[in-house]
Amino acid sequence: MSHPEDAPSVIVVGGGVAGLNAALYTARAGFETTVVNAGESILRRNGHLENVPGFPGGVNPRTFLDLLDEQVADAGAARVTGEVTTLDELDGQFVAETDEAVYEGDYAIAATKSNPGYLDAFDLALDRQGSKTYVDVDERGRTGVDGLYVAGRLAAEPHQTTVVAGHGAKVGLTVVEDSEVPYYHDWVAPEGYFTGRGREVPPGVEEIDEAEREARERDSMERMRAAFAERHPDEPTMHPSVADDE
Repeated sequence: MSHPEDAPSVIVVGGGVAGLNAALYTARAGFETTVVNAGESILRRNGHLENVPGFPGGVNPRTFLDLLDEQVADAGAARVTGEVTTLDELDGQFVAETDEAVYEGDYAIAATKSNPGYLDAFDLALDRQGSKTYVDVDERGRTGVDGLYVAGRLAAEPHQTTVVAGHGAKVGLTVVEDSEVPYYHDWVAPEGYFTGRGREVPPGVEEIDEAEREARERDSMERMRAAFAERHPDEPTMHPSVADDE
């Protein structure tokens, strides 16, 4: 997916479930979206994911993450590898620095685990709970800094895939709604749903005819068959403390 030259941009720090879902919604809304991911999601430690909607027998969490990453790529988001050491705001732009690169955006979403040290440039309200440190946000993930948002575990959301996925999506939508981009819903409607009532298709919505609907459904079926044809080759990542003992 290409973006117009004047499209707003957003940096998403963290490529786990919350960060990828936030990126999915901003990218689909036309934002130039860059996900900066330092390493694998903690979900890859999971043995079998059994509490997400739509998988009555559960799903391999590594397959789940691979499919989500593919979906975000299809939406047009760039995914890069690197650990953000500092996030700051300079001349109206958010600037994320890694050891090897610098990324800029009109907006920024912090979606890492409970390790907000890279946000020290901002005077944020923090909530320290034992070894964890969270950022205080409002109900939509906004911080006290305009344009800076926090999603998922860093916002003290429960350590559950569906919860942080939903929170990431909510924060991504909040970025879109707080911007000047015309937007109604991220929704693919059948042909005529709006135009059949003499209405224009709202921004963010797409109407598709029967042929296109069939083509998309068949594509999704083929992708799912391929994704689940064999067991995922990767084993769960063991907790670091266990790995250190071996």
